[in-house]
Amino acid sequence: MVIKMGDSAEKQARPKFFQGVKAEFKKIVWPDRKSTLKQSVAVVAISVVVGVIIAIIDYIAKYGVNFLTSI
Repeated sequence: MVIKMGDSAEKQARPKFFQGVKAEFKKIVWPDRKSTLKQSVAVVAISVVVGVIIAIIDYIAKYGVNFLTSI
């Protein structure tokens, strides 16, 4: 007996996979609206602060390179 690719073993594995995915999705505890909003604000605020820090470091490095090359 020759088993071709895509035969019964693979076809039987797909429903079990999707049943497992469905079972795992039922276990997920989604955050409430208030928690999501607080976390989103925190991510935006930290991103802005890190962006400002990187801009300051970039400005200092640019000034230092310009100073060194003008000597």
